[in-house]
Amino acid sequence: MALIERFTPTLSPITRRRMAVFRANGRARFALWLFSLLFVLSLGAELIANDKPLVIKYQDQWYTPLLVDYPETEFGGFLPTSTDYRDSFVIDEIEAQGWMLWPPIPFAYDTLDRGLRQPAPSPPSTRHWLGTDDQGRDVMARVIYGFRLSVVFALVLTLGSLILGVLVGGIQGYFGGKTDLIGQRLTEIWSGLPVLFLLIILASLVEPNLWWLLGIMLLFSWLGLVDIVRAEFLRARNLEYVRAARALGLPSRLIMWRHVLPNAMVATLTFIPFLFTGAITTLTALDFLGFGLPPGSPSLGELVAQGKNNLQAPWLGVTAFITLSVMLSLLVFIGEGLRDAFDPRHIIAALTAKPERISTTKESVDER
Repeated sequence: MALIERFTPTLSPITRRRMAVFRANGRARFALWLFSLLFVLSLGAELIANDKPLVIKYQDQWYTPLLVDYPETEFGGFLPTSTDYRDSFVIDEIEAQGWMLWPPIPFAYDTLDRGLRQPAPSPPSTRHWLGTDDQGRDVMARVIYGFRLSVVFALVLTLGSLILGVLVGGIQGYFGGKTDLIGQRLTEIWSGLPVLFLLIILASLVEPNLWWLLGIMLLFSWLGLVDIVRAEFLRARNLEYVRAARALGLPSRLIMWRHVLPNAMVATLTFIPFLFTGAITTLTALDFLGFGLPPGSPSLGELVAQGKNNLQAPWLGVTAFITLSVMLSLLVFIGEGLRDAFDPRHIIAALTAKPERISTTKESVDER
């Protein structure tokens, strides 16, 4: 136990108090728990929705189609091509000399179900829990893969925006003077550009793919953080401990990293969930307009477009609406919880209203 306590990082009293305020917000805590659960489940989308069996036992041998691409000749076929595990010949051959374990949804996001008994888009059934789209693809599988793709895309974009926004805003705010003046004019010009139209133009000039789209959106998404970080650096650059570190000869990069940045991150962290939400919304809008991910990608925006183009299939529009509503609502609730946790007024109110739930010490109060 002593060894564990030695290597366990100790949290400062103010950090513990912020965590307690966040936990006291039941809605934000539940939203964080539910969103984390959905994201973790979506990371294993191939284990939930796939057109390949999870495990095959054939002629007393074990096979893992998710990890290895087996040729058809391995299961009694005649062609050395990749095995189509939905082929009736392959199914009969494997089941005659073994068995297959399928995932709960035996369809991937791009699997075309050629055994539909109704014209696509087909309504929800025991075969397709949320029905199919107009190309015969399982909607539930596309929602799972689309959720994962949207969240991962937003995570990468938010991280890149955070790095650029903190870097540019920190340099402007710490050095001030001409650096701040020139930087402000350049960011004002850049932020005045019509972002959505430029995204559409740039996306139409190149072949759309995930990385091109990420790079194009990263050109503009960091602008919202610059003003926040710049204001915090301007406020902290003249504080006594910063001036003392400068007088002792500490390099500017170390002063910015050790002393100024931690204070600036307090306001920045509260903005991150809303930046995350904006990234998902922009990606969905571009996919809806046809300027986003490549055709066939598991896109939530493409599902919205499917619902608009197929009004006779209301399950498409309802599924897209519920998915986006739940996802964005959870992120907004998490953002509100973080904002309250870093707001001193909410901390004081929580201490007054529920002192038993949020413990504090005299040292932490003095620190504030």
